[in-house]
Amino acid sequence: MANQRPKPMLADSKKFRIIRTKVSNKTGGTSGGGNIPTFSRLTVVWVQNNGVPFNTTGFFARLTRGNRIVSSANFDRFGVVRFGNVRTLTNVSYTLRVFSSTGVLFRTRTIPAGVETFAIIG
Repeated sequence: MANQRPKPMLADSKKFRIIRTKVSNKTGGTSGGGNIPTFSRLTVVWVQNNGVPFNTTGFFARLTRGNRIVSSANFDRFGVVRFGNVRTLTNVSYTLRVFSSTGVLFRTRTIPAGVETFAIIG
């Protein structure tokens, strides 16, 4: 029998950090060289403190820059949301807001420039 993933708690754990913001100048294994992102569109993963993703069925996220909504997308049931119109590596910072299916705000995070994926922990 498969393990059940819990729904995320409404209380914010405040346990988040930026792991790496500087993009290295190392060339990849491709013949063209340079930094080629693994993900072509901005992807966000919402995980528990132990790294296991939440069951995020019905949750959605909004990506804003200033007061303008850049994109809105639904989470899948594995804690992943993909913003199809935001190319990576990002060149500006964004504000990410995560909502339940009823519109309750669960988390707010700032995604820095220069990333292709972002993790919400807790």
